[in-house]
Amino acid sequence: MLIRLYNENPNPRDIRKVVEVLQNGGIIIYPTDTVYGMGCDITNSKAVEKVARLKGVDIEKSNFSFICSDLHHLSLYTRPISSYVFKIIRRNVPGPFTFILEASGNVPKYFKGKKKTVGIRIPDNNIICEIVRELGNPIVSTSIHDEDEILEYSIDPELIHEKYSDVTDLVVDGGTGAIIPSTIVDLTSGKPLIIREGKGKLAVW
Repeated sequence: MLIRLYNENPNPRDIRKVVEVLQNGGIIIYPTDTVYGMGCDITNSKAVEKVARLKGVDIEKSNFSFICSDLHHLSLYTRPISSYVFKIIRRNVPGPFTFILEASGNVPKYFKGKKKTVGIRIPDNNIICEIVRELGNPIVSTSIHDEDEILEYSIDPELIHEKYSDVTDLVVDGGTGAIIPSTIVDLTSGKPLIIREGKGKLAVW
């Protein structure tokens, strides 16, 4: 299934259709403020396992992040943070960043394993944020972009649908995607450490 949504004013009825797919354990591909992502409801273990298989990784060793709609989810899925760290996050979201933070007990056990951190994303994209808001909890996020693949299959929604229709349940067409991923910032030490330079330029002060 391919659904077209517009970032400026995503259709609530179509948002609900996407959410129903997620609630039924479906895998979706969706736009962000960087590259297109693949994901599912974080509370559905079978769906998460399927995403991991599609990426060819072990859940416990994966670098999946959570896409959140706002800072409310931050307090639910991460351990308490300092006011300094909170100010950094608040200044840079919504935006093209993945923030690595210490995971709280609310993070599903199958994600943790030996890892004690979680990646949090609040993209500057109304489509995915409205989907997450309607769902009521974050979704797993992993990029579909592969540097070894033909570029068009990572940025063109119709070609993405053509490629992934057999293994996913729905592709959200939010327009042409980007090729530069998010900037990954590790905040577990209390100070920002850039793990990967991406689209975002971190504002600290």
